[in-house]
Amino acid sequence: MRLGLALGYWGRGPDAGHLDLAREAERLGYDSVWTAEAWGSDAFTPLTWIAAHTSRIRLGTAVAQMAARTPTATAMHALTLDHLSGGRMTLGLGLSGPQVVEGWYGRPFPASPLTATREYVEVVRQVLRREGPVRLAGRFHRHPYTGADATGLGKPLKPITHPLRPHLPVLLGAEGPKNIAQTLRIADGWLPLYWSPLRTDVYDLKDLPAGFTVAPLVRAQVCDDVAAGLLPVKAMLGFYIGGMGHAARNFHAGLMARMGYAAEARRIQELFARGRREEAVLAVPDAFADEISLVGPRQRIAERLDLWRAGPVTDLLVTAPDPATLRVLAELNA
Repeated sequence: MRLGLALGYWGRGPDAGHLDLAREAERLGYDSVWTAEAWGSDAFTPLTWIAAHTSRIRLGTAVAQMAARTPTATAMHALTLDHLSGGRMTLGLGLSGPQVVEGWYGRPFPASPLTATREYVEVVRQVLRREGPVRLAGRFHRHPYTGADATGLGKPLKPITHPLRPHLPVLLGAEGPKNIAQTLRIADGWLPLYWSPLRTDVYDLKDLPAGFTVAPLVRAQVCDDVAAGLLPVKAMLGFYIGGMGHAARNFHAGLMARMGYAAEARRIQELFARGRREEAVLAVPDAFADEISLVGPRQRIAERLDLWRAGPVTDLLVTAPDPATLRVLAELNA
């Protein structure tokens, strides 16, 4: 099981410690470093900065949001960074939800998310393969564009720049059962947001393709006080379950429900909707936060890490607040 460093997206501003963490992860032998985006910092620019200050560690987006860019623009970002980094780029994509797609990006959330995702990946693949001009007569993505307001002058094009790797890995963030099943068919890997080594049956990962990447994100912290160490995990869960998505359509809450915490997910949503955010965080069950993270003294983390190794996980993408935790995980995973 390889280790990766997941830096996420910025909060109020850039985190001055992210570059040092990335360099330390590379020194410790971590295989990859990942950035993300929500509705603030983008995923590609910080990753480019990290690429310029490292030499070996692979670079990934976990995730770049599809609504943020056309698939050809995303492919341009990926092939450019792959060249600049000497072939270290991995493209992780996610559809996001209606609240973000329509509220932030000002675009309609696709009526058929599976079709929209499949078409998006197909266009990205065509750009990266560069076997000919990009052509797709899709429901959501059309190349050339042929809508009612088209000029009719659109020309099929292939990228001027030759991609460094025509088979640059494409991973997908997916939570629903049908989305995960499609990911197994069309992507090179999967980026689970919440992964519990105790409930792998929830994900239905039968017959994984050869070489398929399973790379969950996990909060890790070496500390003596487990309850205190779980608070950042609960804060993240409270925000994602309660605030990142509409009460009627929240993919994160749906996943929590499928993992056996349906009543708790509803309670978190209710509290968050009423503006009682601190209570929403405290309503996150310690047991749920604990099973999707690696928190506590070194020996406790060592014992729990064995559970993660025993399943289909190929890459553990670690969100860690300090270099000491990164070092302990590197030692335990050696």
